[in-house]
Amino acid sequence: MTLQTDETRRAAGPQPAARRRPLVLLGIGAAVGVAVILSLALGSRPVSLAEVADGLSAWLEGRTAEGIGAIAVQERIPRTVLALVAGAALGLSGALMQAVTRNPIADPGILGVNTGAALFVVCGIAFLGITSPLQYLGLALVGGTLAAAFVYVVGSLGPGGSTPIKLALAGAATTAALSSLVSAVLLPRIAAMDAFRFWQVGGVAGADWATLGVIAPLLAVAALIALFCAPALNALALGDEVAVGLGVKVGAARLIASAAGVALCAAVTAIAGPIAFVGLMVPHVARMLFGPDQRWILLVSALGGAALLAVSDTIGRLIGYPGEVEAGIITAFVGAPILVLIARRTRMKAL
Repeated sequence: MTLQTDETRRAAGPQPAARRRPLVLLGIGAAVGVAVILSLALGSRPVSLAEVADGLSAWLEGRTAEGIGAIAVQERIPRTVLALVAGAALGLSGALMQAVTRNPIADPGILGVNTGAALFVVCGIAFLGITSPLQYLGLALVGGTLAAAFVYVVGSLGPGGSTPIKLALAGAATTAALSSLVSAVLLPRIAAMDAFRFWQVGGVAGADWATLGVIAPLLAVAALIALFCAPALNALALGDEVAVGLGVKVGAARLIASAAGVALCAAVTAIAGPIAFVGLMVPHVARMLFGPDQRWILLVSALGGAALLAVSDTIGRLIGYPGEVEAGIITAFVGAPILVLIARRTRMKAL
């Protein structure tokens, strides 16, 4: 136990004070609450806090709200819930992939999961005429899994095995190749392009309870598996040899955590499209605030991802009025400068 503690501290640098963690976590939870209120209150028709309360009360009681403002709130609830769920899933997925690959720039987009899922959904739209969320989900899971497996195999070839740099390069090359295949499938098929072009940007505008019901069971199981993997991921951060000495089955731990990460990302991609940057940025912030302990990183990544996507969706509704800008565009626009600031202040290295 002493060996694990000492090596973890040497590898990760200074630890944040343990007594500050509950306060910071409370602040993140409050940020999620604020994001929910903003998502319900702001949009094409801003509503008051009293109307937000009326709309929520009516929804909880299972009745139709009275008043235009309260009705607007009630109609925004599925969208807000999807933004929270999708953001949490993407944050968790990014944290898992960074931990498994020990690569600080790993995320579902960079490792090809988003594009693999998108390719299979496009093929389903173009060749099979799929229209239901369940069909989208099945194809996205298959495509995301195959893309992730391909990137890992290619990144593991040659001396040194699957290094962070090799995985990133393999993921970038795979993403570029799959993106070109998506374009090749869509360009001759106008109808498929019309069905796909709004989905590919990434957003939560089409949320409804039926859609949420399709992905909720898978996301719940994958999230529980992710949290269960936290102790094994902490051991993997010390190196494979130390992890084996601590009794961790390295191959099984990587496989299970990777499967959970792919499932989280693919499920969200199937319903909301390929939303970029959440899984890349949020785990970095979690690591800066809470140190290298994956139990904290996974929890905070889920909360932070939920808040980020909900706020991004709200911003998109405001700046695009009377239309809207999709949340996937906002996350990339907001996230890029934040990641630059993190990179300037933090030495980027393998986890």
